[in-house]
Amino acid sequence: MTRCRLCGSAALESVVDLGATPPCESFLAADELDRPEPTYPLHLRVCTDCWLAQIPPLITPEETFTQYAYFSSYSTSWVEHARTFVDDSVRRLGLGADSFVVEVASNDGYLLKHVVERGIRCLGVEPSVNVGAAAREAGVPTLTAFLGPESGAAVRAEHGPADLVVANNVYAHIPDVVGFTRGLRALVADDGWVSVEVQHLLTLIEQNQYDTIYHEHFQYYTVAAAIRALASGGLALVDVELLPTHGGSIRLWARPAEAAGGPPTARVADVLDREKAAGLQELSGYTRFSDRVAKVRRDLLGFLVTAAERGETVVGYGAPGKGNTLLNHCGIRPDLLPYTVDRNPYKHGRFTPGTRVPVLPPERIAADRPDYVLVLPWNLRAELVEQLSYVHEWGGRLVFPIPELSIVEVKR
Repeated sequence: MTRCRLCGSAALESVVDLGATPPCESFLAADELDRPEPTYPLHLRVCTDCWLAQIPPLITPEETFTQYAYFSSYSTSWVEHARTFVDDSVRRLGLGADSFVVEVASNDGYLLKHVVERGIRCLGVEPSVNVGAAAREAGVPTLTAFLGPESGAAVRAEHGPADLVVANNVYAHIPDVVGFTRGLRALVADDGWVSVEVQHLLTLIEQNQYDTIYHEHFQYYTVAAAIRALASGGLALVDVELLPTHGGSIRLWARPAEAAGGPPTARVADVLDREKAAGLQELSGYTRFSDRVAKVRRDLLGFLVTAAERGETVVGYGAPGKGNTLLNHCGIRPDLLPYTVDRNPYKHGRFTPGTRVPVLPPERIAADRPDYVLVLPWNLRAELVEQLSYVHEWGGRLVFPIPELSIVEVKR
């Protein structure tokens, strides 16, 4: 990668190099274990002109998202987050029976089902065939398509302009950030709203969340970079919210530039000041991240090796994409982690990419009673501490690797 995908600058500087890994959601079937597995460099760089952090676009969205292993509805807290967002948006924007809501990357309908329940016309635009089919089965109208200027214009021509366009956890997943943003502008009414949720680069760096760097995520946003990205498609940032989701996210409220009115809210200025104070508008804010990433790796490997030498058992909980970045970077294989479990039956009987750790149903933990459970979706800590409280029955403990290694005793 020699040019920034947002501004075209050649001023790209290394932030952290995680080596080469397989795509994080390319779980292997048993009959694929003896086949070669492609790996791709995972090297995060930052543009020192527009401050967009990015990895090379080595894998196309078509390769990743045509068939997809992630179903949002299997996360209880994420479904509740979506319900709360819909409730708040209806009040904030005055949405009603005459309104139209479009969600881009709508997955299995986890969010739009709340819109359907309110009797508001809606449409999901979801590129993955399998999860889009699940959404339609759940009663959520869903179009199988990738968003760009042309597909956005086609949806608008057929269904009319949207009063609200939602793009949650997709703005990092598209290499053509300018084309995607123009697609958002094509969907939204001239006086409408666009809501974008994306992980905040500030918390990613401050809390060592390096496992959220994977090939599905092509770029990583500060609010400063997001303002420039939105403007590339004719949208203006109006407001921002800081969210706890995914370890720390930003919700960007934008409108067509001609409808934005005056300057953005004071919350936008406050977050920009925080980013500047953290050094994220100068190279010094990024240079120490690689050292802190290396410490996470040393600490986790040290714990697993010591547990193995003591004859203690450690198994995993969850098989998220971020977990596969962690497992591959640390070189953790079944000798140190004999299996992980996941609530998503799509992954049962499969193996994690690269590290070949078996993925089993969650009931296996209670059957085996391990000494420790390594929690890979650490961003759902509160939810999973409650879900896994039963490990206390045999004295088991939970292990969280990020932002630093912590061992937690759980109680009912």
